[in-house]
Amino acid sequence: MLKSAPIRALGAMSGTSLDGVDAAVLVTDGVEIHAFGDTGYRAYTDKERAVLQGALGRWPGEDGVEAAAEVVETAHAALLCRFDEVDLVGFHGQTLAHDPGGRGTHQCGDGQVLAEVLQRPVVWDFRSADVRLGGQGAPLAPFFHFACAKWVGATGPVVFLNLGGVGNMTWVDPSFDRPDQKGALLAFDTGPANAPLNDLMQARRGVAMDEDAALASSGLVDETVVNAVLDRGYFYKVPPKSLDRDAFGDVLEMVSDLSDADAAATLTAIVAGSVARGLDHCPEPPEQLLVTGGGRKNPLMMEMLIERCGVPAVQVEEVGLNGDMLEAQAFAYLAVRVARGLPTSCPGTTGVSASVGGGQVSRPSGAVVASRV
Repeated sequence: MLKSAPIRALGAMSGTSLDGVDAAVLVTDGVEIHAFGDTGYRAYTDKERAVLQGALGRWPGEDGVEAAAEVVETAHAALLCRFDEVDLVGFHGQTLAHDPGGRGTHQCGDGQVLAEVLQRPVVWDFRSADVRLGGQGAPLAPFFHFACAKWVGATGPVVFLNLGGVGNMTWVDPSFDRPDQKGALLAFDTGPANAPLNDLMQARRGVAMDEDAALASSGLVDETVVNAVLDRGYFYKVPPKSLDRDAFGDVLEMVSDLSDADAAATLTAIVAGSVARGLDHCPEPPEQLLVTGGGRKNPLMMEMLIERCGVPAVQVEEVGLNGDMLEAQAFAYLAVRVARGLPTSCPGTTGVSASVGGGQVSRPSGAVVASRV
């Protein structure tokens, strides 16, 4: 493949945990990572989070969606305008509903609005093309994970494990030259991650999360509940496969009779158990799990991962990556690939019928914008 000059792209991500917006600069040609740049974060207020929470599961035109989009666009604009000297912006939006094979996928927020505010080209709507072609539309970070595996110098298979609201893993074989080669990648959602645990903490304790696993560490795991969840059909389904944030929402009912501590410990064990089940689908065991997302900061979750998976698990920081910003960086990387006509997903990552480049590019109207894209 002919190499193109690297450009400075700014990626943004607002995940299913609904905590806020991450933003990060990446210098890339859409193939290799050349450098990591500045990062930023803008938390959602309680009021904003409530608006987003109220719109979950809803589709364009339904009640609450317009208000949610305004929150998303306002928060992103406030954060992204702080960054100078970027050529391109990757805007994921906020996933409100995800139903591949059914109604599709819905990320609220209009990239054209941000293009006008930022006076920069904005790549957005990354998932729709993949879904239209029969893919799951998720996960979308695997092509970036492939580049990261190359950047950290991995020589054998590794798994990038993202523990956000939903868990997802990317199995990477870095011996391949391109991420869309057959056998280079396998990616899928593993199951529930922080979403049920955070919902439990909000409902029972009025706090956003189990900080440092302080509550779960004092509890006992109910293995009967864990086994009942892991016996569901999703875990037997051959990947690629993906989930909506609340696909396992009923697990809270399954721990309703447990104490707060035991319920938190059990939900934490379900996360680790679902990852272990996911590893059964991988072509061969990875040399290690490189853990990103909020779950990596939960010491009990990390301990349970090692115990239940039988594979070393480390935070991605140990190999020189930024676990808080990896997904934002991923959408900067994907934005460059879209702008340069390169695929962003393939059969091994989303189950799409052929390699496809998702996303659309919006440019500010009525203005001449300096850009290398």
